[in-house]
Amino acid sequence: MHVEVTSGGIDQAACQKFPLVLPALKSHNSEPMNHNPDDLIMLFNDLFRETHRTVLVKGSDEPEYLPASEPDGLARVVFAHGFFASALHEIAHWCLAGAHRRTLHDYGYWYCPDGRTPEQQQAFESVEIKPQAIEWLFSLAAGSRFHISVDNLAGNGAANDQAFRANVRKQAKHYLEHGLPERAQAFFETLKDFYKTSARFMQSWNLDQVRIAPAGMETDQTRTSEIL
Repeated sequence: MHVEVTSGGIDQAACQKFPLVLPALKSHNSEPMNHNPDDLIMLFNDLFRETHRTVLVKGSDEPEYLPASEPDGLARVVFAHGFFASALHEIAHWCLAGAHRRTLHDYGYWYCPDGRTPEQQQAFESVEIKPQAIEWLFSLAAGSRFHISVDNLAGNGAANDQAFRANVRKQAKHYLEHGLPERAQAFFETLKDFYKTSARFMQSWNLDQVRIAPAGMETDQTRTSEIL
């Protein structure tokens, strides 16, 4: 359906013609924002379907990455339960994965499930710093609330919660100062444009740092980087 939009907003004649559809259309600069995962699917697929032969897909259970099964096929980034935050997190992982890893199911990683030992949890946290930093910036760009996650509810929680939070903050700050990975930067800019958050982004970032990782938290110098 084509809807005529004038400089003053939605065409009123069209609004009368389609009364059940058009009132639901709202500016993404209005409050509260409507964080519909279908918008993320649209934005991601517009950016990467043709250039990287990859699409974002709603899943019903666990998230996963499925490489293309045939030469002309599409790889799929599957996020859990249609959750907006899950989509941003899985996109962040995809934006970090190198070309070879994107040919492998779940990028070739073995996932250690909830209920990890302290050693397993420490290893998990070390490779989650970069994707959660990117997810955080994506969330701010979309005007949505970011929740840091150690993903170990059945175990003993975080190996070092304060250090993990500080390291995620430090990594996000580094990305803001030096740029995100290429695909992440493209999606980040697209989110800011779509949700109209560019003008207030740095203010939101400064406020959110206090919520997620207040200044003074010590970073863990033993952390390792995710292998791409």
